[in-house]
Amino acid sequence: MNYLSGKANRLTPYVAGIQPREAGWIKLNTNENPYPPSPAVTKAIGEVSSAKLKLYPDTLGGPLRKALAEHFGLGEEYIFCGNGSDEVIALCYQAFFSGESNVLTPDISYGFYPVWAELYDVELTKIPLRDDYSLVAADYQGGNGVVLANPNAPTGTALTLPEIEQLAQRNPNGVVLVDEAYIDFAGVDSAVSLITKYPNLLVVRTFSKSHSLAGLRVGYAIGDPALIEGLRRCKDAFNSYPLDQLAQAGAAAAIQDVAYWEETRRQIIQTRDQTTERLRALGYPVIESHANFLFVKAPDAKGMYEHLLKNKILARYWDKPRLSEFLRITIGTDAEMEALIQCVSQF
Repeated sequence: MNYLSGKANRLTPYVAGIQPREAGWIKLNTNENPYPPSPAVTKAIGEVSSAKLKLYPDTLGGPLRKALAEHFGLGEEYIFCGNGSDEVIALCYQAFFSGESNVLTPDISYGFYPVWAELYDVELTKIPLRDDYSLVAADYQGGNGVVLANPNAPTGTALTLPEIEQLAQRNPNGVVLVDEAYIDFAGVDSAVSLITKYPNLLVVRTFSKSHSLAGLRVGYAIGDPALIEGLRRCKDAFNSYPLDQLAQAGAAAAIQDVAYWEETRRQIIQTRDQTTERLRALGYPVIESHANFLFVKAPDAKGMYEHLLKNKILARYWDKPRLSEFLRITIGTDAEMEALIQCVSQF
């Protein structure tokens, strides 16, 4: 007998990238940072008293919320912390879009967006990317909300700050949610600077990419206090304590070590640009990336994916319209990208 609800039976879950269980793989499939987190993170986690762990953590993020507010020059009432940006965005769907129609989103973007829409009864209007895979702000107007990633994934293209402002202006009837998971690699300004100007603008960010903390699961949102209160209401109806003591301490230390963040970010951007040039020299078109990954076109993308797999190099491939000719390749260390180039050359 099937005991699942009708909704659970209908869901098509998000499929995460492969996580190998054995050593020896070069992992370029889930956009993790190839470098370890700041040493300050390990130190801060180690200094959390064991006596503290018998108590529940601060419900709002405690030291992390304070550190984020100081980092962005905003009051703590503008900050919401959650268990990874995925949870934060899921709560946004509940708080701002549940039951709504005509919520605008790109037809090619983060694969979780349509899954949350199905889960929370949101009717998405999918706006096609242009033929060159660019996202054009003028295409998003009059929605009951907007959900997009900037830079976009898996394409790596980015909107400028004036274009994000256009989105907030042209969609006053709903929340404009800008997922900035990759903004630190973008070379364009974050939309956080527009938060106090547009009460319908919400920026969601993560510690998984530029701060090397994918395993700690920490995300946050920045927006008008009324939006933050809406997120808190949904959180407290689901899980009052999404971030543990260790995550709060470690992420707070990461946001405060700006010098380390700058150095690893600079290295990833440098490696990305060098890898782009080398792939193009081999004859593979690469869309200009503003993220920590590349969107690479190949005559036989599936064959290349399988060739890499046989050589223990993981990339991301989707057998879907408009995506099946591409691989998304995360930027690793220089040594990892050298191995990738050699393997692609052999293919």
